[in-house]
Amino acid sequence: MIDTIIFDNEGIVIDTEHIWDKEQEIFLGRRGICYRRSETKHLLGGRSIAEGAKILKKKFNLYEDDTVLSNERFLIVKDLFNTEVKFIKGFMDFYERIRNKYKTCIATSMNEDLLSIVDQKLSLKELFNGHVYSLKHVGFKSKPNPDIFLYTAEKVKSKPETCIVFEDSPIGITAAIVAGMKCIGLTTTYTKRKLKKANFVYNSFSEINPDTLHLMG
Repeated sequence: MIDTIIFDNEGIVIDTEHIWDKEQEIFLGRRGICYRRSETKHLLGGRSIAEGAKILKKKFNLYEDDTVLSNERFLIVKDLFNTEVKFIKGFMDFYERIRNKYKTCIATSMNEDLLSIVDQKLSLKELFNGHVYSLKHVGFKSKPNPDIFLYTAEKVKSKPETCIVFEDSPIGITAAIVAGMKCIGLTTTYTKRKLKKANFVYNSFSEINPDTLHLMG
């Protein structure tokens, strides 16, 4: 029986997809490259800024140093986060209905500095009683490795089989499955087809009945 809900952060708790699209449009535009979301987005979902920089470098044959590219991406997106970050539509209503019924936590691949900005603006750590965990806690082993989910479950004293993960990316879903957890996919970033490995896929939080989550175990 499910007793713990682990939320990915971006695309699940906070709405940042439009921010990343803008960042990539600006980043590539500086190099005379047109950003086409359908060709690029699936390569970057769930990746760190540094990993994404390497992927973009390889895809578009960029010549700059990896660190230079990573730092440039960070500075662009940092400015956008400071002005445009917000909660995913319907998240807070859903969260208020489940927060006293389940252990809740965040497991994210977000850059620590960006996570700090989000925390300052939206009080994430207070909302989740301090249970906000990132890749720094698992030696920066990013998804699809299951480490971040397993670590998070351990910190809230839950077994993997009693956890359900909310994810918006294919590699995040893979990480949850490898961790031995159930997974709900939300189409905030990708289509249902791309999230088909999840146990359940919904278009929004409003479609989910919080009273039946415990039965998914």
